[in-house]
Amino acid sequence: MAARSPQKGPVMEFNRLGRSGLHVPALSFGAGTFGGSGPLFGAWGDTGVDQARRMVDIALDAGMSMFDTADAYSDGASEEVLGAALKGRRDRVLISTKAGLPLGDNANEAGSSRFHLVRAVEAALGRLGTDHIDLFQLHAFDARTPVEETLSALDDLVRSGKIRYAGASNYAGWQLMKTLDAAERHGWPRFAAHQVYYSLVGRDYEWDLMPLGLDQGVGALVWSPLGWGRLTGGIRRGLPVPDGSRLHRTAQFGPPVEDEVLYDVVDVLDQISAETGRTVPQIAINWLLRRPTVASVIVGARDERQLEQNLGAIGWELDAEQVARLDRAGAQTPPYPHYPYVRQEGFARLNPPAVPIA
Repeated sequence: MAARSPQKGPVMEFNRLGRSGLHVPALSFGAGTFGGSGPLFGAWGDTGVDQARRMVDIALDAGMSMFDTADAYSDGASEEVLGAALKGRRDRVLISTKAGLPLGDNANEAGSSRFHLVRAVEAALGRLGTDHIDLFQLHAFDARTPVEETLSALDDLVRSGKIRYAGASNYAGWQLMKTLDAAERHGWPRFAAHQVYYSLVGRDYEWDLMPLGLDQGVGALVWSPLGWGRLTGGIRRGLPVPDGSRLHRTAQFGPPVEDEVLYDVVDVLDQISAETGRTVPQIAINWLLRRPTVASVIVGARDERQLEQNLGAIGWELDAEQVARLDRAGAQTPPYPHYPYVRQEGFARLNPPAVPIA
């Protein structure tokens, strides 16, 4: 296939990843749709190698140079397809992958033990066709394995050159802080990144994890920025969920959202879409790009058209009044012990929130 001509479009922004020296693109490509199979990943997409290469072309033309995957995505098929699609241009990209979720029934086929992590990294390197992983993240907290064992294994993997940076995904605040503290005490690699769910209809990240990230220098990589497909523009008040929506097949796997919260947010997104000429997904992603700690927003795509639309989220900014309207639309009363800091002025003076409270 002939090489693509560089596309004219906005220049990709790059952000420092937490306290590390690594800079990552504001938008990263989520490869969960690559090689999709099973009830969850099959519903996301089933992109093969040829189409994946074309999507990598589009991403690199736009400066989207980080690609995120995991061994649990379609039992490693996502890593295999991504590795094949990146062949010959490994030096132009950052590869982010994850391990730790169960891959089988054997007790050692899951978690963050030294045994499993070393095997998981070796297997991922083989599937990706590379000699190193730029960002390796623990897919979930393993309460059965001492954090010291996990971090010592990661230290060995960094020293061997098999991984460059370490991170976590889906950790609670105390789990992340416990791990950071152990790394500090022993001189092991600190987590540079925390891959988290965050969207206009899912703002739990703001209460504990965002302030922790600010305080400890941990950058956020945001997954599912469109609220598990709810903010694509097809779901609106008074209308049924469109037949083609993946919510019909995957809603039970994803974060719940109250209908009225969703409709309130979509109403405002529609208003701002009319004002700006931008699509609903572009506005929802752009709102995330300016939030504290957010280093990169991971966007997926089932086809080239969807990818190019998502790339339209960069190169422009919402104004302050539009941001405030979106903040208000998705605002919810936080759980204890956070709500006194919102509801009572004395508490808020002592511990102001990481973002303005609508």
